[in-house]
Amino acid sequence: MYELTFNSHRSPVYSLNGVVAASQPLAVAAGLRILAQGGNAADAAVATAAALNVTEPTSTGLGGDCFALFYDAASGQVNALNGSGRAPAALTLERLQHEGFGKELPPYHPYTVTVPGACAGWCDLVERFGRLPMSDILSPAIALAQEGFPVAPITAHAWESGVRKQLRHAPGGIELTLDGRAPRPGEIFRNPGLARTLQAIAEGGKAAFYQGEIAQAIAHAVQEAGGCMTVRDLAQHHSTWEQPICTDYRGVRIWECPPNGQGLTALLALNILEGFDLAALPPLSAQRLHLEIEALRLAFADTRWYVADPAFHQPPVEALLDKAYAAQRRSLIRWDRATLDQGRGAPVAASDTVYLSVVDSQGNACSFINSNYMGFGTGIVPRGWGFSLQNRGHNFSLDAAHPNTLAPGKRPYHTIIPALATRPAAQDAEREELYACFGVMGGYMQPQGHLQVMVALVDDGLNAQAALDRPRFCLRSGEAGSDVALEEGIPVSEMATLAEMGHPVTPISGFGRAVFGRGQIILRQPESGVLCAGSDPRADGCAMTY
Repeated sequence: MYELTFNSHRSPVYSLNGVVAASQPLAVAAGLRILAQGGNAADAAVATAAALNVTEPTSTGLGGDCFALFYDAASGQVNALNGSGRAPAALTLERLQHEGFGKELPPYHPYTVTVPGACAGWCDLVERFGRLPMSDILSPAIALAQEGFPVAPITAHAWESGVRKQLRHAPGGIELTLDGRAPRPGEIFRNPGLARTLQAIAEGGKAAFYQGEIAQAIAHAVQEAGGCMTVRDLAQHHSTWEQPICTDYRGVRIWECPPNGQGLTALLALNILEGFDLAALPPLSAQRLHLEIEALRLAFADTRWYVADPAFHQPPVEALLDKAYAAQRRSLIRWDRATLDQGRGAPVAASDTVYLSVVDSQGNACSFINSNYMGFGTGIVPRGWGFSLQNRGHNFSLDAAHPNTLAPGKRPYHTIIPALATRPAAQDAEREELYACFGVMGGYMQPQGHLQVMVALVDDGLNAQAALDRPRFCLRSGEAGSDVALEEGIPVSEMATLAEMGHPVTPISGFGRAVFGRGQIILRQPESGVLCAGSDPRADGCAMTY
């Protein structure tokens, strides 16, 4: 396997006609084709997501979940779609205790399979905001699956890892291999089973997935592996439209999906950082990185407790996002020393992924994220249908007292989070205009990536590509005392200073850079409407216009 190095230069992409940014060029091409056919940001986002299922099944697909934020240019409103699935009705804490499970489920166990929410999410987004029929939107992905595509280098590396960890051992997993091995860079991979699935959805909508043959195949595959999902669990699934949450950061309003997603983490940390003059500190200095790391430790301490399915446990989001609460949490940060064991606050008085970004020529924006979790998820493939089933249920707590404890029909803590940023319109301060459609994928890295690229954009004035190119840090678990991965490019002297301050640091290079996530950013200039886009160099993709 070749070495992964970053030694090329990428310029930002500028456009007036619309931009798609994603981690696979063929998926970007699919989204651009839909924009050129008269589709809008919602249509192109789903086309791109479907093509990513074909070209990057190592991260995403119909066996997983999705979330979206949609900015409607006509109204200036931001809308949040929760396309995550729920635990099977028969999966109870008592059942797991009886079977001898401890603090958490094994990562690839069939009990970690929650109902896949992606298909319903795709259909619901298009139904509410799209213009084109699903048959047109899914056409590029169907062709890629039927005719085959050359596998990109970083995807091939992740595929090989997934074959070793999941696909060789999971029921049906061999369908996503070439005679038991991963495809190599540039090798053609065809997926007729996935083409069949996508064609069924194109013709029959979400009912074709959650009822009939596909649902029966999913339930059979999970039960055969030892799980308890039923066709009834699948038939009862539905997405939800929710009020997005937000905070103001130096005049820019940052939007996230509400819990059960972890977007709250980014907002809490940005609120804390707002009290520091970051622009006065060198961007990759130990002092600035220390403040960002400490803010995120405090934010994770709260969200790892409070984030759960609001249908079962309503988190105190408004109180957590109060600026006075941020000031309390900020006061706990020492300028000279890491604090590794901060507990959660009391704000009330007396959950591997693909991220894509689309902005169309009318200024509509779709920030979209889709994931299997842990690469291929469980690696279980419903035979003949060409997609693997997620293991998102691994994020449930098995502590009965925890807000995120497992329960039938409950959505788990979710790591995947899209983001948007707006600011008051120059002509009408009551109306929000698009500032950025952005996201950074990758487990607990995601809110950390949101914070780091927003600091780069707002505090440092970088363009979209430069913000993504900047070396990053990553708290690897989101837990107290988590070690800090530091990307090659951060000066070694600053890494040493962070270690002296008490941060457990680990330098990372090569393919290990996957821990820092893979982002996409599209900025919009308010006066001209010009779009400025960038795509993460840590992935195979690009930002492109037409």
